[in-house]
Amino acid sequence: MAAPVRLGRKRPLPVCPNPLFVRWLTEWRDEAASRGRRTQFVFQKALRSLRRYPLPLRSGKEAKILLHFGDGLCRMLDQRLQQHRSSGGDHAPDSSEAKSSAQEGPLAEVQDLPMLVPAQPKAGGSGSYWPARHSGARAVLLLLYREHLNPSGRSFLTKEELLQRCAQKAPGVAPGSARPWPALRSLLYRNLVLRTHQPARYSLTPEGLELSQKLAESEGLSSLNVGIGPEEPPGEEPEVPGTFSAELGINEGSVQPLLELRPGEYRVLLCVDVGETKGAGHRPELIRQLQRLHVTHTVRKLHVGDFVWVAQETRPRDPAIPKELVLDHIVERKRLDDLCSSIIDGRFREQKFRLKRCGLGHRVYLVEEHGSVHNLSLPESTLRQAVTNTQVVDGFFVKRTADIKESAAYLALLTRGLESLYQGHTLRSRPWGIPGDPESGAGPSPNPLCSLLTFNDFNAGAIKNKAQSVREVFARQLMQVRGVSGEKAAALVDRYSTPASLLAAYDACATPKEQEMLLSTVKCGRLQRNLGPALSRTLSQLYCSYSPLT
Repeated sequence: MAAPVRLGRKRPLPVCPNPLFVRWLTEWRDEAASRGRRTQFVFQKALRSLRRYPLPLRSGKEAKILLHFGDGLCRMLDQRLQQHRSSGGDHAPDSSEAKSSAQEGPLAEVQDLPMLVPAQPKAGGSGSYWPARHSGARAVLLLLYREHLNPSGRSFLTKEELLQRCAQKAPGVAPGSARPWPALRSLLYRNLVLRTHQPARYSLTPEGLELSQKLAESEGLSSLNVGIGPEEPPGEEPEVPGTFSAELGINEGSVQPLLELRPGEYRVLLCVDVGETKGAGHRPELIRQLQRLHVTHTVRKLHVGDFVWVAQETRPRDPAIPKELVLDHIVERKRLDDLCSSIIDGRFREQKFRLKRCGLGHRVYLVEEHGSVHNLSLPESTLRQAVTNTQVVDGFFVKRTADIKESAAYLALLTRGLESLYQGHTLRSRPWGIPGDPESGAGPSPNPLCSLLTFNDFNAGAIKNKAQSVREVFARQLMQVRGVSGEKAAALVDRYSTPASLLAAYDACATPKEQEMLLSTVKCGRLQRNLGPALSRTLSQLYCSYSPLT
């Protein structure tokens, strides 16, 4: 019996608006799956999201509005699209043709290719990013490129060196300015510039080197004479738009000069963290003891440490906001019960790590006795070992006191000692990340460190929950593994700056044994010792295991 004929209007099948992108994502997914790479799941999620999108996309950059499409995947699509056009593929119509074809009806969309409208390519551009002329990003790239080509150069520049060299072309940029630098942050975000070490060193990544070379060629600069821009005729000042200074985060007329405090113009003031004051109606015993000892102090929020000393201006122009420089000493106070809890919950290592990076050279760990040792949550041997490691391994000066009165007496003694140490010295400010006086920074010296951070820079740089880069979060993640110290995490991040780069290195290994030994030869610490096979095996299990860890 013949099947009954269905009468009525047929529902047209939906047409894929982006067949090229679907095809490329499918190819990348299948290739990753054949090699056993976990990126296959990334491509699969992006493919599922793209198939649900009903409109045509003009470029890979526009796909960023979709779920599971990041900067890297959008960049891959744009590069593949550019290769497709350069190899003689069908060219996409421009925006006007796209609009007219869209108005003709659904039949105009039934084509083998998506309606892709390319963004206007910029001469010599690398991908979709091409820094504008006279911009801060362009200047930084060319300066780093010139340093890279210099045979006697170091292949990197510090932020202070970049500011000084940019100031030659931008009068609004002052050496030593510590204001935000959006141009540099943008280059770090685009993976064109790499930041390493502390103080920070900036160098070009392979992508940044390629883009810098194209920038130099577009401006007609030779490889041996690469500057910020083309040579200007003698006697003429180069024209620098205001956007250049704006990108550096500094406006003309708003440059803050370096702070200088001469002898007699400042006093030494002890700053106590607000966490040391408990309750709203009374002051704790420590504050009362400091008052009894006539120690000049103030209570404020400190993002790192419990006590610091500042040189405060005695005759400020604005009495409400006196200028302050932080002296090169910081104290972290721990009662034994608090020390036990910080070791258990992990704050002990994290606080020491932040103290090392706070910008101050003399770090004191004040351990205060509290009750009987037998009533604590950790054995006495564990506490002694932790305190010994803090002094021997971390380089802190450890001071043990019997009670809170002795702690206050020690702080009073330090305050008077710093007053006499800095008496007769002229103090100057320095930006964050720049080392202080070389003659007083290395080893014991009778001269104190007179190149100091302002209190605002010190406190802002020590904020615990500030925005962090992928590199910094990756280092924190590595430090959660047992046996990975701060120095080992820094060495690993210098080799592989992101988790993606580490996973790519693991994917390139031919055998599981090679994966286990990948990180064993990474040099760590001052002695440049190998990371070792045991820790390398642990990390490979963490990042290469598909099943839950046992």
